[in-house]
Amino acid sequence: MRRDLSRVAVFLDRDGTINEEMGYINHLSRLKLLPRAAAGIARLNRAGVKVLVVTNQSGVARGYFPSRLVEEVHARLTDLLAAEGAWVDGIYVCLHGPQEGCTCRKPRPGLLLRAAAEHGLDLGRCYLVGDRHNDLLTAAAVGAAGILVLTGYGRGEWELFGDTWEVKPWAVAADLEEAACFILGDLGLDPAP
Repeated sequence: MRRDLSRVAVFLDRDGTINEEMGYINHLSRLKLLPRAAAGIARLNRAGVKVLVVTNQSGVARGYFPSRLVEEVHARLTDLLAAEGAWVDGIYVCLHGPQEGCTCRKPRPGLLLRAAAEHGLDLGRCYLVGDRHNDLLTAAAVGAAGILVLTGYGRGEWELFGDTWEVKPWAVAADLEEAACFILGDLGLDPAP
């Protein structure tokens, strides 16, 4: 019997989780997928789990690049994933700077709340995978399971500060593919490729 996954999603941070952490991606040539990231997303796709990207991109507010570049990066990201048999079901972006006080900038839950409304999700049954403590705080704000990947800033944040975090990860994974396997196992689904 197939599980009802219609109200479940895996939210993914972008930089440091799906693609290499580059500081600000101010040119398409700087976008590079992390090893095993597309494979992890493809595992979730094959299992019928929605995959949604949630990303802060304050470089626009800071004047480092125009908003159209963010759109171009996401189009390129979509193409790179498709070339490896993977896709995302939506991309949600906060373009505000940290001082603007918006509700969509992680760790505030605005992006997840919007995605939940648009996709009919039960956030308490969802997961958020990211490489920063802020991603774990975002997950906790909506009752989702937060998974820290040790790519991007993950290893450094975990090893240097993890013992001081009030919000601990539901799981710690080497990378996005391992995180996908943890999630599929938790959902009672076969994590095999």
